[in-house]
Order: sequence, then structure tokens, then C-alpha cells
Amino acid sequence: MPKIELYDTTLRDGAQSEGISYSVNDKILIARKLDEFGINFIEAGWPANPKDQEVFKILKKKPLKFASLTAFGSTCRADKKPNNDPSIKSLLEAETKVITIFGKTWDLHVKDVLRIPLDDNLKLIHNTVSYLASKGKTVIYDCEHFFDAYKSNPEYALKTILAACEAGASRVVFCDTNGGTLTSEIIHIIHKIACEIKTPIGMHAHNDLGLAVANSIAAIENGITQVQGTFNGYGERCGNADLSTVIGILKTKLSIDCISDDKLKEMTKVSHFISEVSNMRQQTNQPFAGTSAFVHKGGVHIDAMLKNPKTYEHIDPALVGNHRRILASELSGKMPIILKAKALELDLEKKSPKTQKILKLLQDLEHKGYQFEAADASFELLIKRELKQYKSFFDLESFRVVIEKKPDGKINSEAIIKIKVKGVQEHTAADGDGPINALDNALRKALKSFYPALAKMHLSDFKVRVLEEKAGTAAKVRVLIQSQDANDSWGTVGVSENIIEASWQALVDSVEYKLLKDDKNA
Repeated sequence: MPKIELYDTTLRDGAQSEGISYSVNDKILIARKLDEFGINFIEAGWPANPKDQEVFKILKKKPLKFASLTAFGSTCRADKKPNNDPSIKSLLEAETKVITIFGKTWDLHVKDVLRIPLDDNLKLIHNTVSYLASKGKTVIYDCEHFFDAYKSNPEYALKTILAACEAGASRVVFCDTNGGTLTSEIIHIIHKIACEIKTPIGMHAHNDLGLAVANSIAAIENGITQVQGTFNGYGERCGNADLSTVIGILKTKLSIDCISDDKLKEMTKVSHFISEVSNMRQQTNQPFAGTSAFVHKGGVHIDAMLKNPKTYEHIDPALVGNHRRILASELSGKMPIILKAKALELDLEKKSPKTQKILKLLQDLEHKGYQFEAADASFELLIKRELKQYKSFFDLESFRVVIEKKPDGKINSEAIIKIKVKGVQEHTAADGDGPINALDNALRKALKSFYPALAKMHLSDFKVRVLEEKAGTAAKVRVLIQSQDANDSWGTVGVSENIIEASWQALVDSVEYKLLKDDKNA
């Protein structure tokens, strides 16, 4: 079987998922994580969008190491030629080697949406692909609504594909845009069309029937060489093919070497990282990467598992970086914590009393709502504190936050803080745009004369997740803070029923991690 290309569209198609709103920094973080993981193509968005323009500029200055960064857009407008269409111009200005464009394949869309003659649509496809290819771009052509198009008018659907191929498309991608095609239909149509074209074919499946992964796998088994999807299945309506599930199946069931075995062991971590940055709950029953994917409950299952794990597990969870959990057992949560510690080069022997104490602490914290997948800085600090390998750079004596609403409607936040730094008490106050910003400003003000390097650090993202919806305003919340300096980016976490306290925990960890990092490099 030929090599399968992995094409991720989390940052574009996934961003269309209800509840997701990526910042520029979010997109950069996810893109770099996917690049490290071994994805071949990373679609970063529409360059015509100002936010995405910034993403492309940043990734141009510090390029991805492995993946091909891909800009996304559509064929040119019906009333314009490619060379004077602003959206096509923005694709070129993104300066990516690869450009993906979509065009109308379904005659219904040509007639009712574009409202142009069918032959004119063929010219749009040919002229756009040809123009971009003439600029030295690798052009991937997404055949929008391909399977519906083929069922409606197979002759015209084939003409649209041939127009793209003849114009120089390097790949054509069959899109089940409405997600309503059965797997048997996917196989039948691929067999009908594949023999008509020589250009490599890709598959882009939506999940409206719950078949996106099945359709993607079926397409691969029947000759396609590129699979498109999103991590965790994010996407409009019911989402897209979950790329983590597709990869898990390709590697463990079909023995297709789409990524290395070592990278596969990172898949669960990558999936959870993306869910945290996306501020979306991880689906516990998600195949391969879900926290319940290898959970065992009930006497018969547990007894069998302890004798032979193959009795109730289709693969070894360690292959995909997940772990087995036996509920109501001392084994719960042990292995992932050991693995995390090893990744941070912290020496934890599995059977030592210190390890047992730390494992119990982390189990208790995770039960309370802490999650460390996107907060490795907090995890490292926690472990080092427990191992007595870390001394705090400052100690809090007290803080107070005052929020005042004035008659003109303006809201002012002020934080007053008392801390002890190197034996010296600092008592400072600072205003802010909100209570957390005021706390951040007050803390920095107190520390700046002792640690000038903090001026080079800033908070790049702040997320709050409610953990107990039924508790209403008394619910516990998890705060995730992303911080960065000129060389690095790190995440920290805090949990409390009080959002300011949860934020303070994450804020302190972010500052202390920066100081610890600088101290290591000194």
C-alpha cells in the first residue's frame, strides 16, 4: 500500500465547531504541536481573514520543522479572473508552498448558489488551479460535495475533477461535505472515478451519520493516498473525521506507517493538549485517546484483565500513549503519571515511598479537577515541590482584590498584595483591566526589582472552564494560563470554587516557572 499523507484541518474546519474560537496564539500552539507529532499538511486557515494572516506571518518567521503549512481558499469569483481576485491574492501573500482550494462539484450548487452556467464553473476551477500552479504552488483541489455531486450528475462531477487535474492540481480530494454518504456508497463511487484520473486522491469526510472515520478508512483501503480530518473530530455540525482515531486505526490495525511508533505514543497527549487549548471537554469515550478508552469496571472484566489484558483490550494502550485504568483500584492513574515524570526527566522509581506519595497527591488533584495535559509547567513545579528539589522564589502573605463600578459605568479593578521576596516584604498595589490583570500587575510590580527578567515574559492566553455545571455560580472552575517569553511557551493550571483563587494559582506557577527556567539557564 502506498504512503498515506495526513492532512490536518483543525485550525480551519475544526475552528468552525460550535464553542471553539481560536486566538492567533492558540493556532500557533496547535500548529507546532501537530508539526512535532508528524502531520504532513497543516491547514492554518483562510489568509483572507486578518487573524489568519497574522498566523501565516508568524509561521513564516519561524517555520514549521516537518509539516507543509497550507493556506486555504476557494476558486476565484465568477465575475473576476484569478489574477485580480482579492481572495486569490491573499492566498499568494501567505507565501506557503501548498495551497488548498475548493470548488463547486455539485451541479445543484453551481445552479442555485453560484447561479452560473455549468461550463463557466469548469473554467473557474481550471483557471484558478492553473494560475496558482503557474506561481509554483503545490495545489490541492478539494471537490466540495463530491459524493452528492456524483449521485446527482456523475458526468459533470467527473468533468470538475478533470478540469482541476488538467490545470495542474497535485491532488484531488473527494469531500463528503454534508456527511450523509454511506460507506458502501463511498467505496462504489471511488471505484467508478479512480480509474478515470491519474492524480493522487484524498478523502475529506464529515460525521453527520457518525461514519466519518469509517468512510475515511474505507477510502484508504480502496486506494486514496491522503486523508483529511481534525483532531478530536472538531468541525461544523457533527464534526469531521477524527484524525487521532484514523491514525490509531491505520497504525494498529492496518500496519500503515503514517507516523513513527514513537510519535504514536504521543497521540493521546496531543489529543488532550488540543482539547485544552480549544477549551473543549475531552470526550471520555473517544477511541484511543479518551480517558475511558481503556477503563475497566466490574468484577468479571477486572479479574480477566489482571490475568491477560488481551481479554478486554483490542490493543496495548501504551501504543497510543494512553493507559489502562481499573476503577476503584490503587492502579488508577499510576502509569500516566510515571510517564509524565519521565518525559520531564524527573527520577521517580515506581515502587519508592516518594512515588507512592506523589501518585496519591496527583490522583487527589485530578479528582478535584486539575488537568496537566496542557499545563506541564504546573506539573513540573508540583513534582519538584514534593521531591524537595525546589525552593519558592517568593512567598505570599496576602492579597486583596477590589472591584469598583463607578457612576459612569466604568469598572475599575485594583489588587493589593503582600509578598516576601528574599527576606524582604513587598507591599504593592496596581490597577488592571480586570481582577486577574490587576493581580498580575501587582505581582510583577512587587517582583520587578528582584527579577528584572520578568519584564520579558507575558501572559498570552487565559481560559476558564466550569467543571460542575449543575452547581451554577458555586461551581468549581479550572483556569488555564499560557505564558511566553522570547524563547519558550508554557502552560499552568489552577482549580478552585473561587475564580480569582484558581487564577492566582495558575498565575503564580507561570511566574515561578519562568524564574526557574531562567535560573537553570543562568
